[in-house]
Amino acid sequence: NSSADVPAGTGLGSSSAFTVGLLNLCNAYLGRYESAATLAARACEIEIDRLGEPIGKQDQFGCALGGLNFIEFHTDDSVTYEAVPLTLAMRQRMERNLVMFYLGGTRSASDILRQQSKDIGEKADVTDNLRHMAQLARDLRRDVIGDVDAIGHYLHENWVRKKELNGNISNGLIDDAYARALAAGATGGKLLGAGASGFLLIYAPDEARERTIAALSEFTPYDVRYEPNGTTIIYSD
Repeated sequence: NSSADVPAGTGLGSSSAFTVGLLNLCNAYLGRYESAATLAARACEIEIDRLGEPIGKQDQFGCALGGLNFIEFHTDDSVTYEAVPLTLAMRQRMERNLVMFYLGGTRSASDILRQQSKDIGEKADVTDNLRHMAQLARDLRRDVIGDVDAIGHYLHENWVRKKELNGNISNGLIDDAYARALAAGATGGKLLGAGASGFLLIYAPDEARERTIAALSEFTPYDVRYEPNGTTIIYSD
């Protein structure tokens, strides 16, 4: 729906995509091969251990692996993952029904995530909420195989719970845009990234997609496409 460039640093995992891509590029330059999982783990080491960023590992593994995956992050720091098997028709329906809106603005993801990490250690209700969100991911993996439209419901419940983690995750602009999307027939969505600004991802099945775009006409919409391959060298001289 738009040919505009996607703004950088607005909740699309840009820093992790850069790190994973740079590692892949360096390996290619040196004639060395590392698996996608190894690239993701090395990117986590750089961003989290060496640079001290208060982030998780989902962006690094998502960028490295590609496709639609169920990823589990264990307490011993290990990571396991498996592909979620969707047919071509299901993937195409998912793409048609997903739309992103750029709401504008910038924010410090580190500040939001540091506060969230602090709350996890101090507030039992935050920990319980995170456990419930993890269970939502398990339930979505089960249900989406039978009905791809289940994504909308799970996105909605996850977003409602995510807002409870930190008062800075959402704001009036985001809440108003989300409410208008639901009123237009969308079944769910969430803000991408740590919160407060960036992209609003909406699941709007069938005719609700165009109604949602019309309802949020002041924001730039973007199509969403399934990327099966993850980090890839596309040109080698």
